[in-house]
Amino acid sequence: MAEEKSYKYVIIGGGVAGGYAAREFSNQGLKPGELAIISKEPVPPFERPELTKVYIDLEVNPTLANIYVCAGTGEAKQYPNWYKEKGIDLIVGTEIVKADLASKTLVSDDGKIYKYQTLLIATGSTNIRLSEIGVQEADVKNIFYLREIEDSDELALAMELYVQRGKAVIIGGGFLGLEISSALRANNHEVTMVFPEPWLVHRFFTAEIASFYESYYANKGIKIIKGTVATGFSTNSDGEVTEVKLEDGRTLEANIVVAGVGARPATSLFKGQLEEEKGGIKTDGFFKTSVADVYALGDVATFPMKMYGGTRRVEHADNARKSAAQAVKAIKAGEEGKTIPDYDYLPYFYSRFFKLSWEFYGENVGESVLFGDNDPKSPKPKFGTYWVKDGKVVGVFLEGGTQEEHKAIAKVARAQPSVESLDVLSEEGLSFATKFYSTSL
Repeated sequence: MAEEKSYKYVIIGGGVAGGYAAREFSNQGLKPGELAIISKEPVPPFERPELTKVYIDLEVNPTLANIYVCAGTGEAKQYPNWYKEKGIDLIVGTEIVKADLASKTLVSDDGKIYKYQTLLIATGSTNIRLSEIGVQEADVKNIFYLREIEDSDELALAMELYVQRGKAVIIGGGFLGLEISSALRANNHEVTMVFPEPWLVHRFFTAEIASFYESYYANKGIKIIKGTVATGFSTNSDGEVTEVKLEDGRTLEANIVVAGVGARPATSLFKGQLEEEKGGIKTDGFFKTSVADVYALGDVATFPMKMYGGTRRVEHADNARKSAAQAVKAIKAGEEGKTIPDYDYLPYFYSRFFKLSWEFYGENVGESVLFGDNDPKSPKPKFGTYWVKDGKVVGVFLEGGTQEEHKAIAKVARAQPSVESLDVLSEEGLSFATKFYSTSL
């Protein structure tokens, strides 16, 4: 007979959302043995964004312990002993292969059965593989996808192996492409980025913002090829990649390829059991799903956007952390017959690479207004962009800002103040945000 365990709460997924949900349960009050985290990853929850930042930097040579949650928010890190001390069963290296929400039963890949009273789905996303988008010979050696610790460890080994003759091709011009390109270049590899869009991070950056980063990267020796895609690969006798074939007929020499062509929410376990919307699991403002006692967090959740109306699914660590806290607070409040306010999320994205660091709050819709020093040759470039819609500032991007300035642009994005004109806003630049922030304190 299969081994069976029962818990009051079960979290499926040991990523950012799972780790921060555990932290919030601990903060709210948790009895030993009430909570289990079941994760297919072999390690405790960690800050996944750091895989393409600190963790892959061979000069820093960090360990996993450096990036355990809750390092991303400056709180104490949750080392393996933390879970033991809190009475939380951390079950790693275990994949849930069947979920029956009607009977509140989960079955793992080793045949064990887990029963729950309340389920939190924090399964995150999975990388889109090159073969899924029609790229030929995409199963050769030394093509890397970054999602789990093993992925970064394997890439780090390849970086060390080819450190004197590394030729890396990054397929994709999004956030991952930006960050991993800088890490490879900083570790003395020749780097070429390839993507089909007309500029970097096309869905998010304006052409003006992208121009700065493209020029900065060029000055660092990174080559950028736009408007084409990879169609296949050549290999040596050991099956290792030697060339990347492009749609425009060119070939690029490579012994390392990193693919960052998107991700999909990991929701297949729950198909046909939960309502879905916009590619994710539909939730309310407390991250409750269509099935009682089942919550969805982070990447997998499509939730109401209180600020803007409609619903949205957000793949970012910030939302993973905050949605986890919201769901747990809602669960605990419900048990006490209380309520909490609906989730009121302000979109927030950030990145850092080389000596650059930017943050963005709000929405990148409407007309854009560039301000500041965006010369890529400046020793300390500092510039930003406002987005204005219907006479109001709805989004702000800032490169090179301070902590106080980041608070200021966040305040502006949430308050959405009116502006006299785009010309006046351009002239005022960052001072518009800092003045608004200081007067609202």
